[in-house]
Amino acid sequence: MKRPPIVRGMAFAAAIAVVLSACSGNTDEGDATVAPTTDADETSAPIDGGENSYSTQEVTDGTTTFVVVTNPGDGPVLSYSKDGGFSLLEETDGDLTYAFKDMNGNGTLDTWEDWRVDAKERAADIASQLTREQAAGLMLFSSHEGSPGDGLTDAQKTYLSESWLRNVLHAGPSDVEASVTWANAMQAYVETLSTAENPYVPVSFNSDPRSDAKDNYTGRAGGVSQWPSSLGLAATFDPERVLEFAQVASTEYRAMGLSNALSPQIDLATEPRWLRNNGTFGEDPEMVAEMAEAYVEGFQNTYDEAGNAEGWGQGSVAVMIKHFPGDGRGEGGRESHSDAGKYAVATGGDLESHLLPFEAGLDAAGLMTSYSILLDADGNPVYGDEAVGSAYNSAAMSVLRDEMGFDGVVVTDWGVLNGGEADPDAFFGMAWGVGDLTVPERIFKTMQTGHDSLGGFNQVGPVLEAGELWQAAFEAGDVDIDADARFRQSAERNLRNFVLAGMYESPYQDLENSLEVVGNDEFVAAGWQAQLDSVVVAKNTDGAIVCEAQPDYSSMKVYIPNTYNTGFGGMFGPATVTEGPSVSVEAAEQYFGEVVTDTPELNEDGTVEAYTSPDLSDVDLVIVGMASPDNGNPFSSAGHDAETDEWYPLSLQYRPYTADGENVRQTSITGDILDDGTKQNRSYYGNTSRIANEADLDAFERAVELIEASGKDIPLIVALSAANPVIPSEFEENADAIVIGMGVSDGAMLEIITGTQASEGRLPVTFPKDMDTVEANAEDVPFDLDPYVDSEGNTWEYGFGLNSCTGSPIG
Repeated sequence: MKRPPIVRGMAFAAAIAVVLSACSGNTDEGDATVAPTTDADETSAPIDGGENSYSTQEVTDGTTTFVVVTNPGDGPVLSYSKDGGFSLLEETDGDLTYAFKDMNGNGTLDTWEDWRVDAKERAADIASQLTREQAAGLMLFSSHEGSPGDGLTDAQKTYLSESWLRNVLHAGPSDVEASVTWANAMQAYVETLSTAENPYVPVSFNSDPRSDAKDNYTGRAGGVSQWPSSLGLAATFDPERVLEFAQVASTEYRAMGLSNALSPQIDLATEPRWLRNNGTFGEDPEMVAEMAEAYVEGFQNTYDEAGNAEGWGQGSVAVMIKHFPGDGRGEGGRESHSDAGKYAVATGGDLESHLLPFEAGLDAAGLMTSYSILLDADGNPVYGDEAVGSAYNSAAMSVLRDEMGFDGVVVTDWGVLNGGEADPDAFFGMAWGVGDLTVPERIFKTMQTGHDSLGGFNQVGPVLEAGELWQAAFEAGDVDIDADARFRQSAERNLRNFVLAGMYESPYQDLENSLEVVGNDEFVAAGWQAQLDSVVVAKNTDGAIVCEAQPDYSSMKVYIPNTYNTGFGGMFGPATVTEGPSVSVEAAEQYFGEVVTDTPELNEDGTVEAYTSPDLSDVDLVIVGMASPDNGNPFSSAGHDAETDEWYPLSLQYRPYTADGENVRQTSITGDILDDGTKQNRSYYGNTSRIANEADLDAFERAVELIEASGKDIPLIVALSAANPVIPSEFEENADAIVIGMGVSDGAMLEIITGTQASEGRLPVTFPKDMDTVEANAEDVPFDLDPYVDSEGNTWEYGFGLNSCTGSPIG
């Protein structure tokens, strides 16, 4: 069922005072006159101009004190540091007197300071006044800043003042107080750097997704509301639910000082083994396109107190669709954060399906390109004739800029400028195909392809060197505009987003309001309901899940077996073993009278030697938590053993899979050109998978044996946390019910298991019948798998799901 956009409650209304503006400003200028106030100290004293004029008040977060200006009518809220040196200008229009910020101290209302002027014109005016260093600095996009609780650091002051960096990536936890005080302190600091020669540019704080219920950014206490992953939202088959999520998440983002989202990920999940499928909206190009459109609309609009869209404003969060031209098709499922997965393949030649979501999302303010080198079925570049990553591929970028007409900010993914033979000391790098170029040469090439920002790069020096290369190319007739014009072009695009989101008017957040907004009861309830509605029930036999005449679960005893994951080593450290109950005992205790589990016997290195399991003679229900077979993560070089130089298959089953079937490629499509001129063979034919959580299947089989030993007919329910499609044949037949959650909490799956709510979710990806069909699948083609058919005759294809109360298929 389609849901209308949410209607905000009192928590949203409380936030609107500072977080949102009433309007971006459409007042007629009339015969206005400029009346500057005397100095900053005078403007910091509270002003009450009555209903026809502006008023001011001081606000503090305990670290930074700033002035909030409330304009009359439809004028926007302004804010500026008490000690930053800014003052106010007045203009009268009819009966109303409006305030504007004098951000260069010249006592005149300049075009870029006038909130009534179109964002594009304002951005162009600012860009025209920037020094080359400032314009080059706007191309910088910081590396991960993971500790907002440390406050404004010297290193951050350095890149703000010396490299003129203004795009900062908040990669820390959703601690509202720490985030707001850090952001406000940084905004106040950059105000002090503003001079007539170096015009003011505020900071844009950015974030990767942080709302997933199982994501490591989130924390329930004091954190953002928790929602399903993108794959889980896709399981609702409801773009309106994505719109609702975007409205809530963007409000929480702005309350934390965030004005730009490094999302949504709109790659297609056409290769089921790919390690980032959990971040996608599934495999259907048309549905992904609808979800992308809803996401952009929900994040980039500002909403009034009733939930009505008002366009861009101080409640807007610019989004960044990614990863162009579609990155869900790594050969064999390998992922492009590592050399092992740097190649993607269009074996089926289906380019249009992967472009469709980007066409639908072109209203996005930004776009991120992929790491991957995209090759066709013959191993040749799909776009142009260079086997290079998308950031360096002029032909691919021409499709985006020229054919699709995208004029927003284009950002490289993080680390694209690093690594390779010309940058051997880099901690990590993804300069696929251009490893022989120096870093300035790489930046120059990204400028040629039409990029505006450099992900994870903090130093302006190499950017200025790239500018010198550009100027030399201009003087040689190889490019059409000079270096200053090229820097100004990207500066205008970046600044346009700053203006659209109201950052020049009000970059500060009122901590008191932020604490009321982020994770408020309404938002938490909306996220919880979305989690419930996304859960898929794929099997329910013999009354395992009961909705009517429910048993008294509070008097029941449930067994949850333990499991462990051996982990994978990678660039961030060695493998770490994790062990514990397969479903949260704390969550289960909210539903059941008693929860019993296993006792592990551990070796010295933390690995599990054996389990001691309880007697199930008085147990009423068994719930086994399982996760998708764990092949590794984007930073673990999954699919390649660097020590032995062995390529091995990624697998969707738990037990070892040896890739020796007739559909396995004995010669890979992709591969580097070796020193002797031959092509590297990345085939994993004859080799065996490596799954870190094979113990999940052990736990299931242990539960089956314990039930048999009890002599009782105890229902066994699987709670499957799916990040990818899974081959169910190893466990389905012996399970009475199977509940699938994608990026949801254990509590949400328990809510469905106990019949509190009927399931509504459906599979947004096909679950294949075996690895043979996975090997036959063309990595770039949706709906190219033979689906699993279970013991009840149900087909686990895209769109499949059961109503847990009626047992009938949904849809």
